[in-house]
Amino acid sequence: MNAKTTRNKNQVTNSFSVINTLSAEERQSRIDELLKTMQAKTWHDLETTGKFDKNAKLSFISEDMLIVGCDIGSETHYLRAIDIRGRELSKKPFSFTNNEEGFEAAKAWMVELAAVNGKKQIVLGLEPTGHYWFCIATWLISNGISVVQVNPYAVKQTKEVEDNSQLKDDRKDPKVIANLVMNGNYGMPYLPEGIYADLRSLSLLRSQLTENRIRCANRMHRLMKIHFPEYKDAFGRVDGSFALEVLKIAPFPKDIVALGEDGIREIWHNAKLRGRGYSRAAELFRYASTSVGRNEGAEYDREAVRWFVEEMLSLDEKLTTIEAAINAKCMEIPHAENILEISGLGQNIVAGIISSMGDIDRFDDVKEIQKLSGLNLVACSSGKHNGETKISHRGRKELRTWLFQGAKSVVAHAKEFQLIHEYYTTRPKNPLKKMQSLIVIACKLLRIIYAILKKGVTYDPQKMLDDIKRFENAEIVAA
Repeated sequence: MNAKTTRNKNQVTNSFSVINTLSAEERQSRIDELLKTMQAKTWHDLETTGKFDKNAKLSFISEDMLIVGCDIGSETHYLRAIDIRGRELSKKPFSFTNNEEGFEAAKAWMVELAAVNGKKQIVLGLEPTGHYWFCIATWLISNGISVVQVNPYAVKQTKEVEDNSQLKDDRKDPKVIANLVMNGNYGMPYLPEGIYADLRSLSLLRSQLTENRIRCANRMHRLMKIHFPEYKDAFGRVDGSFALEVLKIAPFPKDIVALGEDGIREIWHNAKLRGRGYSRAAELFRYASTSVGRNEGAEYDREAVRWFVEEMLSLDEKLTTIEAAINAKCMEIPHAENILEISGLGQNIVAGIISSMGDIDRFDDVKEIQKLSGLNLVACSSGKHNGETKISHRGRKELRTWLFQGAKSVVAHAKEFQLIHEYYTTRPKNPLKKMQSLIVIACKLLRIIYAILKKGVTYDPQKMLDDIKRFENAEIVAA
C-alpha cells in the first residue's frame, strides 16, 4: 500500500472518530442545519469596523464556536479541536492532504464534530507557514469557516505549556495553536486582492529578478578579477552600457588588444551608443595591454562572462517592463499620486511601500503598520534596569526596506526633511546617530503616507513643519 492510499484511508477513518451519542437522523439534521448557518468572518468584517484589539478578539471567540488548530505542511496538514474552555473535543489528530479531497474530508470532520457538540460556528487557527496555507485558507473561507493565524514565535514559546515538554511536532502543534486562538492571541490573515494582489506579485517578481541580476554580476566580477584585475579602472562604470557591450564580445585583455581602439569604438557604434564613453577607448586599450591577469582557463571563463553579461542585459529589459507595470498599477490606487508630491519619492519607492503594506483600509492606526514593518520601538527593562531601546526588526522586511530607502531619498532631496534630519543629529540633548535619525524619518514618512492614503489629503511641506512644535517658526527656503 503506497503512502497516498494510506493518507486517504486515514482521512476516511478519522472522519468517523467523533464521539457520537445521537441517532443518525438527528446527527444529520444538525449537520445540515450547521451547513446552512456557517458564515466565515474575514478582515473585511472585523478590522474595518473599528480597532480589532485583544478584547474584540476574545469576544469573537464565543461559546457556540468550535476552535480548531491546524498545523500546516507542504503535503499533509493536521487538525485538533477544542471548545472555549480548552477541553479537547477530538479524540486524536486528524490528518488530511493538500488537495480538494483532503479539504472536503477536513470540512466534513470539523462540521460533524461541531454539530455533535452543539456548536454553531467554526474558526480555524493556523501558522502562516511559507505559502502552503494560501490555498487551504481561501478554500475554507469560501466554505463558511473562519480562518485566523497565530505567530509561529508564539507557538514556539508556548509549546511547553501544553505538556511541560520541549517536544514540537505536527501532532502537538495543532493543540497549541487552538489554545492560542482560544486566548485571543491571533490575527486576521490578509491575502491581497485585486490591484494589491497584482502589485504584490509584480513586486515579488521584481525582487527575484533583481537578485538574479546581482548574482550574475557577482559571478562576472569574480571571473574578471582573475583574468583582468584592472577592469574597474579600465571601464569606469562596469555595469554601464559601454562596458557591457565590450564585455559581451571581448571580455579579456587579449580580446581587447586584438580589437584595438578602432575596434572598441566600432562595437559602441554598432550598438548605437551615444555620449562621452567613446573617449575611454584609448584608456581601455592601455589597461588591457599592460594587464597582469591570468591566462590559464580563459577559454571557458570567457564564455561564462559573455553568458553572464547577456543574462544581465536580458534581466534589465524584463525589469524595465515589470517596473512600468508596477507604476501603472500603483497609480490606480486612490490618492497614490499625491504621495509623489513629496520630493525624493519616485514611483518605484511608492509602489514598493504600497505593495508591501497592502490595503490601507485594514489599518485603524498608523502604529499597526509601523509594527508590521518592524520599526516599532522595544526595550527590555526590569526594576532598576533600563534596557536599550531599539526597533523590533520583526514583521515585513520588504516594507521596512522600502521605508528606509524612502527616508534616505527624501533627506537627500527634500528641504523639509533635511531640516528634521539636521535637528535630530545636532540637537544639544540626546542627539541621534545618522542611522537612528533615518529610522525616525522613515516612521514620519509612514505617517504622512498613511494620512494621504486614508484621508486623501495633499502633501504640504510647510504644514508638516508647522505641526512639529520645534519647527513652528521654520520656513522652507526655496531652491
